[in-house]
This record gives sequence, structure tokens and C-alpha cells, in this order.
Amino acid sequence: MITISGTKITPDSMAYQYMSGSIPRKVLNILFTSSFAYKYTSQDQLRFELDLRAGIVNAAIELSKSKFAFRTFPKSFCNKDYWLRTNEGGFLVKDGIKPSDAVRDIYINSHMYGTECATAIVIIYYKALVDIFPEEQFNYLFANIYLIDWKHLDSDLGIRHYQSTSDVLPGDCLYFKNPDVNPITPEWQGENVIDLGNGTYYGHGVGIRDEEGIIEALNRQRKSGATQSAYLTSAVTRPSFKLLADNYYL
Repeated sequence: MITISGTKITPDSMAYQYMSGSIPRKVLNILFTSSFAYKYTSQDQLRFELDLRAGIVNAAIELSKSKFAFRTFPKSFCNKDYWLRTNEGGFLVKDGIKPSDAVRDIYINSHMYGTECATAIVIIYYKALVDIFPEEQFNYLFANIYLIDWKHLDSDLGIRHYQSTSDVLPGDCLYFKNPDVNPITPEWQGENVIDLGNGTYYGHGVGIRDEEGIIEALNRQRKSGATQSAYLTSAVTRPSFKLLADNYYL
């Protein structure tokens, strides 16, 4: 169910503004049929979320086609013309560089970058935002981008972690856990993925696969004598679409 300013809206009022099979249409179909009440203050706020979810999916697919490498933080690397690699293995946008240009460079010169899967999700978020926000506004809002783990995220993204949600939506970040991971390769203890809305997921290091395919990839990274399979958890991570919409419409 969707409400806008407290009023329940019907599928006919909005769904058919989007092509059948598109990410916004798939999101709307889930929201309209959900028993959970999704509340928005305006249609613009809802449209922003639909557009950003579509942008996240597109940015994930685009990254999957690049030469962006999987590396642990100690072995991460980046284009030094745009980013400063910190001692932690993260990437801090350099002084005098437009954050929008730095984010785009990851996609343009992907062979010059390598890091781990959670950071890849953050890169996807920023790329989706670069594609939606006017450049000047993006650079003002996200002036000091630091790409590393969830704990160092720009607070303006408003990242939210949920142990479970009423619905899983295209563009959500999900998590596959590998409880019997080989201790020699702890980086494979799990995989952060983007739900692409068609039964497949993108995870940095494993590419685009369905649930079974990602589990198979993680199971190959288990310790000798492992008895527990990797599995898709109920955890969901999302940026704050409403916060970002409010910033967009300032």
C-alpha cells in the first residue's frame, strides 16, 4: 500500500506512467500489493525513489561490465589523479577534484581500480546519484567522498541497515553469508549484492548471478570439512531515499 500525505493511492494513478518490466514499474507493483504502508509526502518524493532505484540497478550492471578488480583493503588501488589511497585502503577524493568527476572516473578507467564488495556498493550508490543530481548540487552535497566501508559512509546518504524488511525491492543491497569460510580467505565470509529486480544479483567479485550461483561461488571458498552452506540472509541495506529526495528538491 502507498500513501501520499496520508491518502492511499491506487495503481492506476501512477503505475502506468512507467513501462511494463521497468525497474520503477516493478517497484511500484511490490509497493502497491504490500501489506506494509509505504508513506510519502509527495509524488515527487516517490518518483525520486523510483528513479534512484532504477539508477542503482543500472550502475550495478554497468560496473559488472567493467574491469573493476576485486581486492582486499591492504591491496586496494585507485587512480591517483582523482583519489588519495589512505593507509586503511580506502579512497578519499583529492582536493581540487570534483567528486562527480572522481566517481565517473571509476567507470571510465575501471582497470585502474580495485577494492572489496561493500565499497563497490557505495560506488554504485554514488554513480546512481551522479546520474540523477545536477552536477553542481552533487558536488556540494557530497564534497568529501571517502570510499571504504559502511562505517565511513557520507552521512548525507543516510544509510540504513535492517535485519529484515516487509519487502525486498529492486535496488536493495542484500547480504549472502558464508559461515564456514576458509580462514585463509576471510574476504569471502560474505557477499554484498544489489538486487537487480529480475531474480539476479550483482556482487563485486562474483558478477551477476542468481541466488544459487552466488551460493555456489561462496561455497567454493569454504574451509576443509565445511558442513554449512552459504545462504542469503534477511538483512537489507538502503540509502535514505527520502533524505536524498529532500536534498534533491531543495
